[in-house]
Amino acid sequence: MSEEQLKTGPRTDQDSGDEVKKDFKGLLGSVRKFLSDLLEIRSNTDVTTTTESIIADIPFKGHTSWILICSIFIASIGLNANSTAVVIGAMLISPLMGPILGMGLSLAINDIDTLRRSLKNFTVMVVLSVITAFLFFYLFPLRDASSELLARTKPDIRDVLIAFFGGLALVIARAKKGTIASVIFGVAIATALMPPLCTVGFGLAIGKPSYAAGALYLFIINTIFIGLATFLVIKFLRFPMVRYANSHRRRLIARLASITGILVMIPAGFTFYQVFQESLFKKQAQEFLSETIGVYQFEGAGRYVDNLTKIEYNDGKTPLIELVCMGDELIPENVVNTWRTQKSQYSRLKDAELHIIQGGKDDSQEKFNYVSELYEKNKAELLNKDEQIRLLEAEVSNLSKNAEKQIPFKAISEEAKANYENLSQMGFSYQINTDFEKLDTVPVFSIKWKDGVRSSQKDADIKKMLAWLKLRLQDSTLVVKEVE
Repeated sequence: MSEEQLKTGPRTDQDSGDEVKKDFKGLLGSVRKFLSDLLEIRSNTDVTTTTESIIADIPFKGHTSWILICSIFIASIGLNANSTAVVIGAMLISPLMGPILGMGLSLAINDIDTLRRSLKNFTVMVVLSVITAFLFFYLFPLRDASSELLARTKPDIRDVLIAFFGGLALVIARAKKGTIASVIFGVAIATALMPPLCTVGFGLAIGKPSYAAGALYLFIINTIFIGLATFLVIKFLRFPMVRYANSHRRRLIARLASITGILVMIPAGFTFYQVFQESLFKKQAQEFLSETIGVYQFEGAGRYVDNLTKIEYNDGKTPLIELVCMGDELIPENVVNTWRTQKSQYSRLKDAELHIIQGGKDDSQEKFNYVSELYEKNKAELLNKDEQIRLLEAEVSNLSKNAEKQIPFKAISEEAKANYENLSQMGFSYQINTDFEKLDTVPVFSIKWKDGVRSSQKDADIKKMLAWLKLRLQDSTLVVKEVE
């Protein structure tokens, strides 16, 4: 037996078990601390600045009104021309997000005055947007229903999730000390508030109220879930409630805010449930099609045109699954009946009608040619969408890069003034240099010192300031110059 064992006595199974438990508790503590450091956001939240910035974006008049009108025109032109890049540009300059965030914030902190202003400005914003889009599409001679327009007439579960998580990202970014501009750009693109309003105006201009209703429904979904995300994040971050001197008024405001919040959550929950049910129906319909018509072998020249398949949930009415087959070969009736029997085995497809349009039932060559042209047209549109996706990814990448290059000049100048008492003036600009082979853009800070400062002191301060700015802005290319 070793000397250590003689001193402490022999180790028992209980001692070993205690050590294992101690190690396990230490591991859990380390994991908990790591997750806390990784996901904790309250400590880096700027409550005052966030509240002030959201409230400052609520007013909707003067410059903001004209910016909205211009962005609506740009979005309408982009949708009409089927140009994704133009629509993205319109979304980035649109001020639509301000009143929506204001509504979520005011409900979370019981600020009835801010809620009233937000609702008023939101209503004016929507009416002005729809009128502007209506006038454009009513007066503009080219009013074809492009794929970009039609894509905003039928919301699904993905739109709900995009709006909710986009709203979460936006509010978290706004609450952070030093707002993350690239996140705000990304949310403006993802939630897409502008195109649905333009599509409402388009539907009214061409006399298609179903288009307008579908697009307005999509806009309402985006609005509700962005506002709901704002409400939840503000509550989670524990923003202070607005205090009222009159206790009776304070209780009344709290009740009104709570009732309004519940009234907002009820349609949000109902909308999510409804859209979720439609999504499940379409998923089962796709599974049914892949197991039936998808594996059916045509013996002759027949062909199933999957791009023209119509799956309609028709909430409150009879759902519809409509297939299009082209060619002279008819699908036997017994096969169709077998498919109908298989359809009934899917819980969500039992009441759906199955229609099969077959080119062979009509000997007209014109009908065959029409279906063929329709097939090729949809095929071309799918190919164009791949190119649009690549263009969209490139635009988002450029926006992110530009956001990263933005200089918070106001904060930098205030910090510089606090650190350098001899500093008199400070300026900033981008300087473009070239060696006639390539262009370089260099951020340049120009500074001016107070009179009477020694040259040695100036040189030392400039060197120190340059090192500080490079570290502060994470940019090794910037330059500090003294101006007279």
